[in-house]
Formats: sequence, structure tokens, C-alpha cells
Amino acid sequence: MAEKLRIGGFTPFTAIDFPGELAAVVFCQGCPWRCRYCHNGDLLPARAPSNYGWDQILTFLADRQGLLDAIVFSGGEPTAQNALRFAIVQVRELGFKVGLHTAGIYPSRLSRLIHNLDWVGLDIKAMPENYPSITGVDGSGVAPWQCAEILAKSKTPLQVRLTRHTSLTTEGELKQIREKLQRIGIEHLEVQQCNNKQVIDQTLNSL
Repeated sequence: MAEKLRIGGFTPFTAIDFPGELAAVVFCQGCPWRCRYCHNGDLLPARAPSNYGWDQILTFLADRQGLLDAIVFSGGEPTAQNALRFAIVQVRELGFKVGLHTAGIYPSRLSRLIHNLDWVGLDIKAMPENYPSITGVDGSGVAPWQCAEILAKSKTPLQVRLTRHTSLTTEGELKQIREKLQRIGIEHLEVQQCNNKQVIDQTLNSL
């Protein structure tokens, strides 16, 4: 099943995508949301031509044993693909730690993956009721906050981050988000500024 993983991109070396570890990043193809400030528009379609196959990635990783510490699955939304859990198992069998970047779209899938994850970067975009104005999907604010609770209870090493465009996230909402995270046991929110030049909604450039 792992060979069915659809891969939209690959970074062979990074020191910033898994805190404290030297890693490679596999960018999984496909995401059901269309977040206005998304800067990975090419990864959004579920199926697209790719220069990478999972067998190629495994061969690369086998040659990097002892040189890299970890593999990070990013996207797109990695948990959108059922093949992800099989790929994670193969990575762990090679002796690598596993990191996951996720928007928290699929809580039940995340729950099944947690025992094989060494670190998670979770995107929280807004208070639950304000998600649709960013993602374009009604009701999309429920699942990410469920994932935050799941991760907090699991004690999995975690970074929660929010990409901020000032027209979409006010100071008042940032305060609400931090308070809500603290109530479920997450003390820190990493706020990163939106890169207006690469957003899929170009109207954000003028806001």
C-alpha cells in the first residue's frame, strides 16, 4: 500500500521542519481545503503528475541511514491518503523518526497514526466558527480543534502554529485562540506571517 502514496515534492535535507533533527521532507499530494493564504497551490489537487515514486524515496532514505535523523510528511494534507500509514511504518523500519505536518482535517486518522509519530506540527487557522472564511469549507473548524485535543492528551511532541494574514486574523481572535489552546493543555502558539506573494487568493495582496 505504501507505494500508492502520491508525492508532489521532496526536500532531501532540512534543519527546520522537525525541531532539533536533520530531516528530509516528503510533500504529499492533495488537500480537500483551499485556504486563501495557501502557498503550496500545486499540491492541492488530489492527483497530479509527479517526478517522485515511493520506491525512489525509500532508496534515497536507505542511503541516508545514519546521516538523517527523521522524515517529515507534509503537504498538501498527508492524512488525506490512506497510504500514509504504511509509508510511516516503512520509514520507522529504516530507523528514522517520523514527523507530520497536518491541518488536522481527519481526527480519526490522526488518532490511528499517533503511536508511530515522534513529532507533529499542527496548523490551527482560526476559532472554529471562523474557519470557513479561510478554508472555503463549511464546518471545517471542528476537526482541527479535535486534533488539538487528541494531541494534547497523547503528549506527542507538538508545535501548534498559525499563519496570520491581518485581514483574516485579528488580535482579538489571536487572544481567543491562545486561551482556547491553553484550556486544552497547549501552552504555546507559533504565529507565522503570511507570505502574500505566493497565496492562492491574490486578493489578499491588496488587503
